[in-house]
Amino acid sequence: MKYLRAAFRLILFFSLTFGIYGIWFVGDFFIPNKLFWRQLIFRLWAKGFVKICGVKIHVSGRLPRPPFFLVSNHLSYVDIPLLRSLTENIFVTKGEIESWFLAGKIVGDIGNIYINRQNRRDIPRAGKQILEALERGEGVIVFPEGTTSNGDQVLEFKSSFFEFAANANLPVYYTSIRYETADGYPPASEKICWWRPADTFLPHLWELFKMPTFDAFVTFGENPITGDNRKELAKNLRDAVSEIMK
Repeated sequence: MKYLRAAFRLILFFSLTFGIYGIWFVGDFFIPNKLFWRQLIFRLWAKGFVKICGVKIHVSGRLPRPPFFLVSNHLSYVDIPLLRSLTENIFVTKGEIESWFLAGKIVGDIGNIYINRQNRRDIPRAGKQILEALERGEGVIVFPEGTTSNGDQVLEFKSSFFEFAANANLPVYYTSIRYETADGYPPASEKICWWRPADTFLPHLWELFKMPTFDAFVTFGENPITGDNRKELAKNLRDAVSEIMK
């Protein structure tokens, strides 16, 4: 049964992804409000992915309204459709994805911002694009741990992500994500969190789709945090995310 479930979901996933992208591509030629069209397509894809996975979402706290700059801990690629199904936003994404076959183009076309985390000179460019997105009225989400984890703790936030925010005295919202599997199934750290370097995307996605359902707990902080020192801002935000994740 679980193999049939995974196969069916995998077919749905690829049909959803390429079908939605095809609709966006065609509609982009004649729909004048490009921002609305892009956000609508991204939202439909995210909600579709969440439904395919059978995720039960539990939300606490007040969701920010765009424009906003928000940070979150990072556990899995599931985080992206999960948060996007709840908020209107784009993401700051690692630059390696840009070279992925088809996926790199799709992610970029939907408006997400690529950043080369190994090149500090690329950070000001990404920061400028984030500010431009905020000026357009969009929400922007970044995962400042710079990688995924197994969920045991929130990793240190890279302060370089907050240089532009500190310089602009920008209010930074924050949220935490936690996953749980049902009794009798492997823990979320094994089946949902994608953090082992040896795990490639499709085999992990296959294992994820074999799960009948799982729970996602998303908690939003009540008030944004500001600071003019990027290192202090990174620490304060990491502490805040750790606190609401308990």
